[in-house]
Amino acid sequence: MPDLVLGQFAGVDMPDWVDALLRIMFIVALMTVNAFALIYLERKILARFQARVGPTRTGPIGTLQSIADALKLVTKEDVRPSTADRWAFELAPYIAFVPVFLIFVPMPFTETWFIRDLNLGLLYVFGVLGLNIVGVIMAGWGSDNKYALLGGVRAAAQAISYEIPMLLIVVSVVMVAAGRLATDGDVSAAVSINGIVADQTTTPYILLQPLGFVIFLIGALAELHRPPFDMPIAESEVVGGYFVEYSGMRWGMFFLAEYTALFLIVLLASSIFLGGWNWPFGADVGLGLQIVLTLVKTSVMIVLVISSRALFPRLRIDQLMSFSWKVLLPFAIVQVLANGIIMAYGGPDWVVGLVSFALLLALFGLVFALTRTRKGGDTTRTIQTTPARPRVITSPEVTAVEAGGGD
Repeated sequence: MPDLVLGQFAGVDMPDWVDALLRIMFIVALMTVNAFALIYLERKILARFQARVGPTRTGPIGTLQSIADALKLVTKEDVRPSTADRWAFELAPYIAFVPVFLIFVPMPFTETWFIRDLNLGLLYVFGVLGLNIVGVIMAGWGSDNKYALLGGVRAAAQAISYEIPMLLIVVSVVMVAAGRLATDGDVSAAVSINGIVADQTTTPYILLQPLGFVIFLIGALAELHRPPFDMPIAESEVVGGYFVEYSGMRWGMFFLAEYTALFLIVLLASSIFLGGWNWPFGADVGLGLQIVLTLVKTSVMIVLVISSRALFPRLRIDQLMSFSWKVLLPFAIVQVLANGIIMAYGGPDWVVGLVSFALLLALFGLVFALTRTRKGGDTTRTIQTTPARPRVITSPEVTAVEAGGGD
């Protein structure tokens, strides 16, 4: 007799394979709708920043533009460079796409709505997310294109550099959760995403780890290759990055993975820092309001991430790497050490939050000082108040060759 699951779903019992098929179909449908919605939302938000109207022609107020783009990608010719490595080139989009697809599994939308409530959900998410970079490297290497290879190498270096501070911040969150859950005797829930959300009934972890929230958000921007950390796909330097040689639906799979990862990482941040479906109303408000809370928190953070594309200029690759290794990583280590010391001596939660807030102010002060300080310690700036005049070239300065005459 097969193990029956989802016994109360639609009042019908079903075997494991039917349950698994339904969950996969749910993930695929959610991923597709989410990508279409985010692409449309990003176009509209950036249009407002740039005094434009965004998509308006395809469907009511342009709502069908994403579907039209998807149809174009499906019908567009799929070409491969003659010198490309066939297997690496063709498998790269799938290897970049599947890990993002798997991140859906432990994500809680409500107290009871998730694919699987994994006991090691946080470890699972970062373990699977790290596999995505393999597909990116394969795409850059297999394309036999120097710009694609440069974009792939940049993406790998960027992912490694920013995942370390993010993981340390997750460690600090787990430490706080373990300390709070120890009073209930259920410390194992500290590495479960749903367990962390359930602990934030009255106090969201953003108040206990404000520095962690900021570092996690910055790391998410870098992990997603979102501006101002989009060096792997910078048009002005690597003409599109690791997928520059891709076309058709293979190119679309990279973007589908990107927008799906955007939704999932932001959903993860809203769960472990903003209380997800729990805070501020608790778990007794019902399924409907829990979904609304999750979507509202996630949507606000998505708008912030998209807005960064219009608010901040792109960094240089050396600035990007230095910011991670010399700024974010030391602060993340200090945050973990501070949590350990405070909790070892039985310090209350408000002390943990106050120390983290002080570290956040120190981070902002350091960033402000670094952006103001110029080479040699000179912080003065010279501003030209008179408009520049165009230089007039007189006829004797124009040679016969420049004028198009003579041999």
